[in-house]
Amino acid sequence: MKSIQQQVSEKPWLGWVIFTGTLVAVFLIGLFASSVMERRTEALYAYQTFSDIGEWEADNAKWGQYYPQQYQSWLKTAEGDFKSKYGGNVMRDMLEEDPNLVVLWAGYPFSKEYNQGRGHMHAIEDIVIISRTGAPETMNDGPMPGTCWTCKGPDVPRMMQEIGITAFYGAQWASLIGEIKNPIGCADCHDPKTMSLQISRPALAEAFKRKGEDLAKATHQEMRSLVCAQCHVEYYFKKDVPGAEGVNYLTLPWDKGFSAESMEAYYDVANFSDWTHSISKTPMLKAQHPDYELYTTGVHANRGISCADCHMPYRSEGGMKFSDHHKQSPLNNISNSCQVCHREDTERLIADVYERQERILESRLKLEELLVKAHVEAGKAWEIGTTPEDMNGILQDIRHAQWRWDYIAASHGGSFHSPVESGRVLSTGIALAQEARVKLARVLTKKGVDQPISYPDISTKAKAQEYIGLDMKKENAAKKEFLEKRYPEWVNQPFAK
Repeated sequence: MKSIQQQVSEKPWLGWVIFTGTLVAVFLIGLFASSVMERRTEALYAYQTFSDIGEWEADNAKWGQYYPQQYQSWLKTAEGDFKSKYGGNVMRDMLEEDPNLVVLWAGYPFSKEYNQGRGHMHAIEDIVIISRTGAPETMNDGPMPGTCWTCKGPDVPRMMQEIGITAFYGAQWASLIGEIKNPIGCADCHDPKTMSLQISRPALAEAFKRKGEDLAKATHQEMRSLVCAQCHVEYYFKKDVPGAEGVNYLTLPWDKGFSAESMEAYYDVANFSDWTHSISKTPMLKAQHPDYELYTTGVHANRGISCADCHMPYRSEGGMKFSDHHKQSPLNNISNSCQVCHREDTERLIADVYERQERILESRLKLEELLVKAHVEAGKAWEIGTTPEDMNGILQDIRHAQWRWDYIAASHGGSFHSPVESGRVLSTGIALAQEARVKLARVLTKKGVDQPISYPDISTKAKAQEYIGLDMKKENAAKKEFLEKRYPEWVNQPFAK
């Protein structure tokens, strides 16, 4: 039998085969060894720390002692220097950018101040300093309920355990200032003993229970979206919950389904409205941020991609594979988010996102224009003595059209998460707004109005606020007085202006 050396001398290509095979084997062995070491490092971390964090521990820094990689990445949510074409983490005055919003929210606190949300690190300060969080005379000493704190940090589940869920919802907003002090972090999503993902906000679990679904059966991948859905959803304050009558009980309106129309039907049956529009007298609905609902209708959800896959992608460091807790726009982290699956270059991927956003924005702005005119025309109809009987159908169309506009406008990234559904919802809103204006034209003609309606100049935020009757000098003075009283260190900060 010939030796390997003889075989190689007779067949030179055989040497290259052996050499290549050896390289592949060494590479695979190294890969296997690296994987084993990584898993051992992760297991060692878990073994050392599972019993060292107290139940409902709200101080994120204490978790950071045991999970330094996650904690250090989480600290980056304090950054506020990324501005994409339509989003990012830079504070932006959305009313200044789009004064139509002031008229659409006439009579509702959002018409006073509405800013682009920043990172999770700023959740508490951003809601405390904004003008809409209380009565004009007293700011946060006003009528806002404790329920409004629900998604602002890990002190919330701690407080719910200490005083009870109903007592938390029933507390006055101002009474919890100082109690809710740690920004959105570890205990909002993790069990301190096992580090497994958990639901810490009762509203989500209650909504699934009413639908006959058991969250305990959710997979880990599903939980990587469900922990986000604790807050990034549509909700309202229900006041007739058995055992909590009269309390502003946080409730997700999913009993009839996830779609815009299903939740609209839920609210209609409940005869619920967030406020009455000060111009058109329409009983309005204010969408919160139905991010999870829209996400479930998109292609990424259909492919099993979770929220965390894109907004908190995995990374490796020091032999540890962990989820990057710098929760942010994937557009600021293309290589670790989008390009894990998509092989296009960065510029092409960003252009794709902007293209979807621009197409949805075009339809959204058209609907805004129609709604502003509908509110003004309805105001004119009331002014000349139109009866409630003649206005009921018109107000219903305005209510439904603006709900569908807000359902898309209030969603974070909805135009990318689900552009097809976003376009569909806006198109039905446009049809409803046009129908309302047709009906209004008939009513106005019947009343003898044969001249075009005079529409206000709302080209700036200030002009729009003056048109709807807001005294922003008074509002801003109240805001400054409140900050001087409760948070003097924030008075001169740019984010508090």
